[in-house]
Amino acid sequence: MAGLDSATPSPTAITLHGTSKVLEISFADGQRFELSFEFLRVYSPSAEVRGHGPGQEILQVGKREVDVLSLEPVGHYAIKPVFSDGHDSGIFSWAYLYELGAHRDALWQDYLNRLELAGASREPLAAGSAFTALSRGGCA
Repeated sequence: MAGLDSATPSPTAITLHGTSKVLEISFADGQRFELSFEFLRVYSPSAEVRGHGPGQEILQVGKREVDVLSLEPVGHYAIKPVFSDGHDSGIFSWAYLYELGAHRDALWQDYLNRLELAGASREPLAAGSAFTALSRGGCA
């Protein structure tokens, strides 16, 4: 798993900001990133989001209001957030968090573009409504 070699930057501080729904992470090289809970949720490294190979990614919709309920340490190389929608299988290595922070703006724009192409929304689904997964290039 990424995050285990000597070239991987190590975090010096990780703070959850519940009101603004942001995870703030600072690294030993001086970089500091603010990653929204929604961003972390839609870019979770879990198979539920990424699938089991290229082209099997699942577009995450309705995650605007997601919270991080807790962070669990995974050894000395990662954290596992527990999200308010029940998702808790993504293990975020230090290297992956650094990559997300360094490319946040481009990744976010890509996500917004994929939502638009799928006719989907960041807004949570209304209670009792059904969502039919739309397939587009391996995304649903």
